[in-house]
Amino acid sequence: MPGPAPKRNARRRNARPDWRLLPAEGRSGPLPEWPLDDTTPVERGIWDELWASPQAVAWESLGWFRTVARYAQVLLVCEDPETATASMLAEARQLEDRLGLSPMAMRRLQWEIAEAPGTSGRDAQVSAVVDYRNL
Repeated sequence: MPGPAPKRNARRRNARPDWRLLPAEGRSGPLPEWPLDDTTPVERGIWDELWASPQAVAWESLGWFRTVARYAQVLLVCEDPETATASMLAEARQLEDRLGLSPMAMRRLQWEIAEAPGTSGRDAQVSAVVDYRNL
């Protein structure tokens, strides 16, 4: 005998939350204020670009303003060959993981970018195919 029948309204203790769907068009609205003391124009450009991404919708609801600002500063250091070090590159990678800026990180955070309106996954795949014989 396999045991008692499962309870109809039982809740799983190990249930995982649903995936979070992020808008393909990115975050809209005014940019958050820079949360740290000083900023350079280049940092500000990175900040503006990051807050236009789909992931920014989740960051805003989680209050990750300082973390995103710190990532902008680290990214600036890592993009300069004179100042980039192995430890700074590792820090950038870790922040990218925490902020969901790679496919693997998005999967771990259970974030998914919604398809753009008017497209389906199949249409997007088909439109990317190029017939090399016509080139």
